[in-house]
Amino acid sequence: MQAVMNIEDLNAFLVQAFPQVADDFTIEEITASGIRVRLVVADRHLRPGGTVSGPSMFALADVSAYLAILARIGPKALTVTTNCSIDFMRKPEAGRDLLCDFRLLKLGRVLAVGDCVLMSDGSDRAVARASLTYSIPPE
Repeated sequence: MQAVMNIEDLNAFLVQAFPQVADDFTIEEITASGIRVRLVVADRHLRPGGTVSGPSMFALADVSAYLAILARIGPKALTVTTNCSIDFMRKPEAGRDLLCDFRLLKLGRVLAVGDCVLMSDGSDRAVARASLTYSIPPE
């Protein structure tokens, strides 16, 4: 499905709807099948040991899915996560941002399904993968 919102539209939506976290994420690219989003890692994203926390990695996967869906359906703020399964596979590299490549597998009238891979910036080794389902509000 063709994108109806571009990067600037999505950024403006994030600032308006989620000002508390908008600065944490950078939309790098809207792809033919999804989106690439960066988590700008700061001290608040770290757990003991200096690695990115699981909740921060979940947030990156969840925001990426949300933005990929909205890019295709428009700014429907009440689109919500109904399921997420995440596998943490290795420690993210210290001092690096995280990238999420999200791929939209199905976009229906009511549900959207996709998966993603999270990597440390500069690495092609996955640190986590997630599968997400979203509920889309009726028109």
